[in-house]
Amino acid sequence: MTEPRDSDISEPAEFQLEFADLPHLLRAWRAEAGVKLGRSKALPQKEVAQRMGVSERWYRALESGAQVPLTSDTLTQLADALALGPDERTALYWYRLTEVSDERQPTDDGRRFGRLKEFVDAQTTFPAYLIDHAWNVIAYNALMAWWFPWVREPEANLMRWVLQNPDSRVQIADWQKQASLYLAQLRFALFRNPDDPILKDLLASVRREPVCRELWNAGPRIIAFRQGGRFRLKLPHVSQTELVVTAQVLLPAYRPGARFVTLMPA
Repeated sequence: MTEPRDSDISEPAEFQLEFADLPHLLRAWRAEAGVKLGRSKALPQKEVAQRMGVSERWYRALESGAQVPLTSDTLTQLADALALGPDERTALYWYRLTEVSDERQPTDDGRRFGRLKEFVDAQTTFPAYLIDHAWNVIAYNALMAWWFPWVREPEANLMRWVLQNPDSRVQIADWQKQASLYLAQLRFALFRNPDDPILKDLLASVRREPVCRELWNAGPRIIAFRQGGRFRLKLPHVSQTELVVTAQVLLPAYRPGARFVTLMPA
C-alpha cells in the first residue's frame, strides 16, 4: 500500500465532532473503541494502525484528512480495527464509495410516485407513511393520520415533530431516548450528503432546542436506518393503554432517499 509523504501530524488533545468530517469521526470512533475494549482512554493511533496492518504514519495521515487510497479491503480493515457497528460501517463506506449512494440518482417520474402513494394509501392494517431523505412526510394512510393528525399539516416533517413539537414529548413515552436515536439518523444523513441545504437547515433548527443540542453534542452515534426500531406511544385517542410498536422500513427503488415505514405491534 502506498503511504503518503506528508509530515507527521501530532495527536489533538480534544475533538469537536462535526457531521461531515471523517477525521473527527475517526477520533470519536477511536474513543468509543477504547471503551468497547475496556480501556480507560481512546485507542491509540498506533494500535489502530497495527490492527489494520498499516503504518502509523499512514493512519495518522488518514485521520488528518489527507487523501489516502481506500479500497474496499482497507475500509473493512479500518472498520474492524475500530470495532465499528453496522451503522458506522455503512457511513464509512458511503463516505468514500459514493457510487453506492442513491441520493444523486434522477428522481422518479410522476406516474411512479403516484403508484407509490397509492401503495401507502392501500395499507389498512397498520399506520404507514412515506418520507423523503429529510423526513418530510410525502404520503400517509388513514391510520397514520388518525394516530398522528399532525401529518395532515402543510410541510409536515417527522424529524421536526419529534424533536421540536411539545406534543411528541408526551406521546412518545421514552422521548429522550428516541430523540437521541433520531439525531443519530440525522448525523448519518448529513455524513452521507453534507451539502444538502435542507438537511443543514434541519440540523440548525433542531439544535436551537437546548435538549436536542445537548443530545447532539453527547457523542458520535450514527444510525443508518431504524429497521425494527421499538417505540412506546401514549395515544389516548387510539388506546387507553400504552402502545408498543416497531418500525418496519422499506427503501423504494424509484424514489431515491425515500423511506416507506409501517408501525406494527411489537
